[in-house]
Amino acid sequence: MTDALAAEVRRAVGAVTDPELRRPLADLDMLRDITVEGAVAHVGIVLTIVGCPAATRIEADVHAAAAAVPGIDTVEVAVGVMTPDERRALTERLRDGRAPRQMPFGPDSLTRVIAVTSGKGGVGKSTLTANLAVALAARGRRVGLIDADVHGFSIPGLLGIAPGTQPTRIDDLMLPPVAHDVKAISIGMFLREGESVVAWRGPMLHRTVQQFLTDVFFGDLDVLLIDMPPGTGDIAITLGQLLPHADVLVVTTPQEAAAEVAIRSGLVARQTGQRVIGVVENMAALTLPDGSSLDLFGSGGGQAVADALSEGADPVPLLASVPLSPALRAGGDAGAPVVLSDPEDPAARAILTVADAVDRSGRSLAGRHLPLSLS
Repeated sequence: MTDALAAEVRRAVGAVTDPELRRPLADLDMLRDITVEGAVAHVGIVLTIVGCPAATRIEADVHAAAAAVPGIDTVEVAVGVMTPDERRALTERLRDGRAPRQMPFGPDSLTRVIAVTSGKGGVGKSTLTANLAVALAARGRRVGLIDADVHGFSIPGLLGIAPGTQPTRIDDLMLPPVAHDVKAISIGMFLREGESVVAWRGPMLHRTVQQFLTDVFFGDLDVLLIDMPPGTGDIAITLGQLLPHADVLVVTTPQEAAAEVAIRSGLVARQTGQRVIGVVENMAALTLPDGSSLDLFGSGGGQAVADALSEGADPVPLLASVPLSPALRAGGDAGAPVVLSDPEDPAARAILTVADAVDRSGRSLAGRHLPLSLS
């Protein structure tokens, strides 16, 4: 009876999910001796590293899982740390046969890669990318987000990731922090206290983006979004070389000056073989309380970009015009994406329309990308 009860406890504890790796403890070989004496369960587990940031949560979840087994009144959890050999075996298993520093997002990958770009800065590209990622995750998609805007990184703040949060390192793998079910990585997570500026040129930028793609363990993703820096500089060229099969979403504002340079970013992406899947116009007309509209930045830019990037039988659609929105701005400042905090806001509804379009196009593409996993 005691052995059977211990087996029940092992099954319950083994089903607990590591919050960073998003896999059951049993699959990660994190269980050790589990015994039962009377109504007392003694549970041994090991964590990946000393000081694992998820340690408290894992221990609490293990305690709760064991205590929920009928016949168990008391649970004692002993927590240890994996040996170097055990960590090495774990990282090899996580790579699923890939060599170290090999990129998992090649053309044969099940993950759809979408680079979100703009011609100029200040058009709200990062805010839209963060909200799009969260909206797709809320639909059950497994979403990763790379903040490739190294000089102007803002994704951690937009997602509400606390300052000072760093990826957990397991040997040469990095586990990205998770916010709103989105796994995110940014150079802002690696700066020392007091640093706020990254003054790098081409080779360092290339190496950083390459490491984000090879050394960060995102696990199985449906979609990897990349928040690109504005313009057509070093990182755009790097991503074109590393991910020529990626799709591209172009963000602009309505005025002509922004539209002209947004067109260039789409054309450069296309030259590397990437496919422009749509345009999003941000900061469109704001509806005032009296029902009138305020076109603060003019109108028509988004459609102009879409028309300029369309090619014969392969038109590029204007996916949405996102209106100026105090709620969108406030959500970005607070790290509370508006698609979750205020989904009925006009800007949130427009971004959710973009998420719907991206989701549909992912399922309908044939021969270029494998379909998104559907729940």
